[in-house]
Amino acid sequence: MNLDPRTPVVVGVGQSAERIDDPGYRAMSPVELAAAAAQAALDDCGAQAVAIAVDTIAALRQFEISGPVATAPLGRSNNYPRSVANRIGAKPGRAILEVVGGQGPQKLVNELAAEIAAGRSEVALVFGSDATSTLRHFAQAQDKPDFTETVDGDLEDRGLGIEQLISRYTVIHGLIDAPTQYALMENAHRAGTGLGPAEYLRRMGELFAPFTKVAAANPFAAAPVERSVDELITVTETNRMIAEPYPRFLVARDQVNQGAAALLMSVDAARRLGVPREKWVYLRGHSDLVEQPMLERPDLGQAPSAVMAAREALEVAGIGVDDVATFDLYSCFPVPVFNVCDGLGIAPDDPRGLTLTGGLPFFGGAGNNYSMHAIAETVARMRSAPGQFGLVGANGGVLSKYSVGVYSTEPAPWRADRSPQLQAVIDSRPTVAVTEHPDGAGVIETYTVRRDAGRRTGIIIGRLVGDGSRFLATTEDADLIALLADGDPLGVSVPVKSFDYGNRCVSGLSG
Repeated sequence: MNLDPRTPVVVGVGQSAERIDDPGYRAMSPVELAAAAAQAALDDCGAQAVAIAVDTIAALRQFEISGPVATAPLGRSNNYPRSVANRIGAKPGRAILEVVGGQGPQKLVNELAAEIAAGRSEVALVFGSDATSTLRHFAQAQDKPDFTETVDGDLEDRGLGIEQLISRYTVIHGLIDAPTQYALMENAHRAGTGLGPAEYLRRMGELFAPFTKVAAANPFAAAPVERSVDELITVTETNRMIAEPYPRFLVARDQVNQGAAALLMSVDAARRLGVPREKWVYLRGHSDLVEQPMLERPDLGQAPSAVMAAREALEVAGIGVDDVATFDLYSCFPVPVFNVCDGLGIAPDDPRGLTLTGGLPFFGGAGNNYSMHAIAETVARMRSAPGQFGLVGANGGVLSKYSVGVYSTEPAPWRADRSPQLQAVIDSRPTVAVTEHPDGAGVIETYTVRRDAGRRTGIIIGRLVGDGSRFLATTEDADLIALLADGDPLGVSVPVKSFDYGNRCVSGLSG
């Protein structure tokens, strides 16, 4: 095919990992893990002296620098992207540190591919890493490694980008961690299925049990253990309840030491640098969309934007969902997977499988870089089966942001996607009115129970009976918490009262 020489291709991918109990454990820093993955991506492209040709590097934030009060207890680089660049001998003119969110790896690949197609870049390297397992391992140690680095060079720091994800209203009601927030979304999704808590718990286990089999065979996995459905859903001392409906085995594993990277080039650069043609994988489809603010969504258990992004990426690729050979759907919790499967008509037990890595609870998924591993696995799989298509779905926030890539060795001209137009459609959709000071009768729309050092706090999203507006509230009422933890409170009426320090639901239940 006579392609535009600016057509972008992925030519190299790399991964790195170490576990605390590995022989020869080195306590690698985030920079070292990312540099190992980046070097593996450079080596993977099959050409020499590629590092010096890299003009753009883009990095994902580690878990420890992804929050407004997050700290790096072992120290960190003041310029993470350029610290990695120095390790591999690259001297890029542009260095990017991306915003928070699991959508980041695929979003950056989409963005930098478009930059290459527009002629503003020729060779770009995207990478990320986390060493949270090592950080925790040395938390109480006297003799600790020091990961502090100071390097010079410009940095395009895009900030945290969490302004639309949190507010005083959500924070004072306990929506400060991923399991609590996703538990609310998960129970709202259950409401749409008509299943009871026990039936839905088993459905979650059935979804994730095949993921554990993939993780068990992946040398980069943080928890390579195959588990049965019953093991995943039975609450035990090691599989404690985190937040209803999630036992620990059903939530993303944040203790990992992992890095991953992808190398992109224009076709012209790939030819000039001598990258073998069998290494080229095309980004055939792509899309990036943002959902409505969480509390304003008509249905808290769905994120239509993710499905729209997947459909648009498939449309750009010129294929349908039945033409996809491999999937890796972001799986921090079950609901993001269910959301896309429901929207695209994919059965949870589709024989093609829904992950190539093993998924976030089992392969591992701290911070923002998980989907870079998914991209690496997809690129490798596409090379091994020329002409097939692989789809990566990357989720960020609370079902808030979704980026999709469709990969194949089958060449095609670069096509722009319609994400801006689709985003305008999403932004114009009706929203639910939210009240921050509710008083009166309410109905439970979704819920969870937060656990802090043995203390249980119920968190409720409900609707006021009077005007249908949505509210947030917490409760420490024993009867109500018992219902939230052990019963099925969806649709139950509760009184709610507002205070300066937040809203409270109390006893006085009625069905």
